[in-house]
Amino acid sequence: MPQGKPDTVPEDGLTTRQRRNRPLLIVHTGEMKGKSTAAFGLALRGWNQGWSIGVFQFVKSAKWKVGEEAALLALGEVHARTGQGGPVEWHKMGAGWSWSRKHGTELDHAEAAREGWREIARRLAERRHTLYVLDEFTYPMKWGWVDVGEVVETLANRPGHQHVVITGRDAADELIDAADLVTRMTKVKHPMDTGAKGQKGIEW
Repeated sequence: MPQGKPDTVPEDGLTTRQRRNRPLLIVHTGEMKGKSTAAFGLALRGWNQGWSIGVFQFVKSAKWKVGEEAALLALGEVHARTGQGGPVEWHKMGAGWSWSRKHGTELDHAEAAREGWREIARRLAERRHTLYVLDEFTYPMKWGWVDVGEVVETLANRPGHQHVVITGRDAADELIDAADLVTRMTKVKHPMDTGAKGQKGIEW
């Protein structure tokens, strides 16, 4: 299995093991599909390592049946029943905090998003999960509902060994600068360009 060799080795006083095993802030951004899919792939690998997985969706509707949600929750049940893998939590609109309101003004939605972020910050302080998937979280920051500087500072100072992956288009430059790993999905072709709608197993 390829291990990956760094192009340069910084003089930071860390051992190879320490540098390799540090907690990462990961950002998947860009206009093309696959940002959330890549993050959920990380969650699957993390589950296999026995990590506690916390998924937090900020934009998708509670009625949207996400295939990865069913799969990861099933794996969480496997863990609860057999001890294999790790525990899984999945929170989105329609379940969890005040963002479950389906109607309301933009001010309502902004406050709901802030409360969702505050809950994540509390969990980070408590070291609740090993991997946090903050799906579509770039949008509340882009819209000014959640302060980018506060997010970056909180993530930079998170205790323990907690990985965080953030997905969504138009990631703020400040967030990109703070991240350890950034992937930008660039569209070359998409079936929607020729009038095709999303299909089962591909989009959901």
